[in-house]
Formats: sequence, structure tokens, C-alpha cells
Amino acid sequence: MLYKFKSKAAGDLIMLEVNGRRVLEIIGKDAGPKGIILPEQMPAAIAALHAAVALEESHDQNAEAPVPGEGLGLRQRVVPFIDMLERNHKAGHEVVWGV
Repeated sequence: MLYKFKSKAAGDLIMLEVNGRRVLEIIGKDAGPKGIILPEQMPAAIAALHAAVALEESHDQNAEAPVPGEGLGLRQRVVPFIDMLERNHKAGHEVVWGV
């Protein structure tokens, strides 16, 4: 299953279920099959994503050795989503998702 995030101020963003669910949980949204992020909710969502990235990177710096095969970190996964939220917040548009 995939999450497809759509908005008027940015291109569509597609995430695998595990990544989309994690992002939605970080921003305090129900990771259901459909949903909406309103412009007034976006600053808090952006702040929550930045905090989660900082926490993960802090944890990674304290680890003795990198874990092989972990792939992309949270930062790489959420940067496009944060950009989408920032653009839509500025334009006053919501972001919707569906699976």
C-alpha cells in the first residue's frame, strides 16, 4: 500500500505505507486511508518533523557503529514532505492524502 499526498501548491508525494504512517504519527494525525492537514496545523506538523529528525540524528550520533542496511534516515524521507507543508501553508492550501 502507498500513501499519496496531494496539494495545490506542490506536486504529489508518494510514500510507502510504513514511511507515510510514521510521518502521520509524528505529526499527530490518524494514519487512516484518507485525511487532511489544514494550513493552521502545518506549523506544528513542521516543528514535530524537525524535532523527530533531531532526535533520530542525536540517537545515531550516540550509536557506537552504524547499522548496516538501515537505508535512508528520517531526514531524507521528510524533507520533501516538509517542503510540501511549507509551500501549502504559505499559499493557504490544505494537504490531503489517500491510499
